Amino acid sequence: MSIKENHDAQKPVHSKCARLLSAFFYGISSFLLVLLNKNVLSIYRFPSPMALGIGQMGVTIIILYVAKQKQFITFPDFSKQIPRKLFPLPLIYIGNHLSGLASTQKLSLPMFTVLRKFAIPITLVLEILLLRKRYPLSIILSVCAIIVGAIVAAGFDLSFNLEGYIIVLLNDIFTAANGICIAIKIDPKELGKYGVLFYNAIFMIFPTTVISFFTGDLHKAIAFEQWMDIAFFAQFLISCLMGFILLYSVVLCCYYNSPLTTMVAGAIKNICVAYIGIFIGGDYKFSWLNVFGLNICMAGGLSYSILIMQSNPHDFDPVNDVANDKEAFSKQDGMCNGLLISEEVKLLNKSDEK
Repeated sequence: MSIKENHDAQKPVHSKCARLLSAFFYGISSFLLVLLNKNVLSIYRFPSPMALGIGQMGVTIIILYVAKQKQFITFPDFSKQIPRKLFPLPLIYIGNHLSGLASTQKLSLPMFTVLRKFAIPITLVLEILLLRKRYPLSIILSVCAIIVGAIVAAGFDLSFNLEGYIIVLLNDIFTAANGICIAIKIDPKELGKYGVLFYNAIFMIFPTTVISFFTGDLHKAIAFEQWMDIAFFAQFLISCLMGFILLYSVVLCCYYNSPLTTMVAGAIKNICVAYIGIFIGGDYKFSWLNVFGLNICMAGGLSYSILIMQSNPHDFDPVNDVANDKEAFSKQDGMCNGLLISEEVKLLNKSDEK
C-alpha cells in the first residue's frame, strides 16, 4: 500500500449523501426538540429546564449502556484514561447549558437571535486556529452574510444590555468550543462517537444534579403537580428521548462534516422556523426589514451549503498535511532511487569481475 493510500485510510472521505443527510438529521432533530421543550416548559409550565436536561442525560446513558450490552455498538470500557481523553468536554457542555439558560432571560428575542449567530464566526476562527483548517474567501463571505442578515432582520430592536451581551457571547464561545471539542474527541483512536456521548453524559449528570439541588430546581421538579397527567408525562419522556437523538445528531454532523457546518445547519433551521412563524402562529409582526434580513441569512446559508457540498473535505485540511505528504513522497522516491543506484552498482561490479 502506498503512502497516499495510508493517508487516505487515516482520513476517510465521506460521501456527499452522508454529509447532507447528517446535517439534515441534525436540523430536524433540533427543530423537533424545540417544539417538545416549548410544550413541556411553556404550555405545561414545567418549572425546571435543568431537570429536563438531567432526564435527557439519563436517557442517553441508559440507551447507550443497553446498546453496548446487547453488542449493537462498541465503545471503550471505563478506565483511568477516560477522564483525560474526555475532558474538558463536560465542563464546556455545562458552561454552554447554563449560559444558554441565563441568556434567554436577559435580552429581547431579536437581539438574542443576532448575538447567537456570532457562534458561527467564532467556530470558523477556532477551526482555523485549533484544527488549522483553510477556508476559501467564498465560504468566509457566506458566513458573514448570515451575520449581516441577522443584524438587518433585528432592525431597530437592538436594545443594549451589557450583562446580557456578555452572557450570550459567553454562550457563543461555549457553543463553538463544544463543537470543536466534539470533532477532536470523536476520533476512533480516542473515544469514538458513542464513547463521547456516553461518558460525557456520565460526567455531566452528577454536577448538573448537584447544581439543580442547590438552586431549588430539583425540588420544584419533584413537587410539580402534573406528573400524573399522561399527556404531559408522555411528552416529557419523548423530550428526554429527543435530547439523546439531538446529542447523537450533533456528534454525527461533526463527524461527517465539521463543527462549522453543524453551526450553519442550526442557523438555517432557525431561519426556516422564522419563515414558518410568519405564516403560522399569529404573533408575527410583519416588517420588510425583517423579511429582507431573513432572506440575506438564507442566501448566506444556502451559498455555504452549496460550496461545502461541491468541495472535498480534505480541501480544507491544514497546509502541513500537504507538506507532510510531499515530504513522505520525496522520502519514498529517495529510497527507490537509492535502491536503483545500489542495484546498478552491483551489476557494474559483477560485469567488472567477469
